[in-house]
Amino acid sequence: MTAPGLFSLEGRTALVTGARTGLGRAMAQALASAGADLVLLGHGGDLTPVLDEVRTVGRQATEVHVDLADPDAVIPAAEDLLERQRIDILVNNAGIIRRGPALEHSRQDFDDVLAVNLDSLFLLTKTIAGPMVARGAGKIVNIASMLSFQGGINVVGYAASKHAVAGLTKALANEWAPSGVQVNAIAPGYFATDNTKALRDDPQRYDAILARIPAGRWGTGADLAGAVVFLSSQASDYVTGQVLAVDGGWLAR
Repeated sequence: MTAPGLFSLEGRTALVTGARTGLGRAMAQALASAGADLVLLGHGGDLTPVLDEVRTVGRQATEVHVDLADPDAVIPAAEDLLERQRIDILVNNAGIIRRGPALEHSRQDFDDVLAVNLDSLFLLTKTIAGPMVARGAGKIVNIASMLSFQGGINVVGYAASKHAVAGLTKALANEWAPSGVQVNAIAPGYFATDNTKALRDDPQRYDAILARIPAGRWGTGADLAGAVVFLSSQASDYVTGQVLAVDGGWLAR
């Protein structure tokens, strides 16, 4: 098979969570450019600009609104979606962060972060993966973090959730590999997104982080395009249970 064929997503439909802004939006654009139709899952925001971007490259785009902060709402919404739409690729990108010292990190903040970043991710994944396992094909891409490997500073709930995402990725990969479903994760390094605004607004933290990145810059959404297309395509059919760092060399330093 030629290289373009290996990476083509023609005839496939991808569900991307948290697709309204930042990395989710960039990955939705990348998948559409590779030939996939998109289902964009969001909550409380206008997805019209992203829908328009997907349609501009000739792909179909629809939206689903689910509050991932309410795990009880996830399975019914996913089951309803599956009655109408086959999903070949799931990209679990949605996430939240709460910053503050561990001694001041409330139970509510911890629970809120885990509800979105882990509980809803698991419930959505197991529901969407059911038909994938049954038909013997599917791609699941979780968005991990540098804090899947490190503890960070003042982000105890987020670090716990992202370590868990890495472990969940490996556990599901082990179970579903015999059924032809690959489960992998992308661990973005320090990217210029809403989640990192507090760091970028702190000159001391910004300079310290930048000094450790061998590439000499923070990442942009476009830097994830190749990774998400690879892990969603036939090119990665023998790749599963991996947490791929896209970090400009941060972990290597």
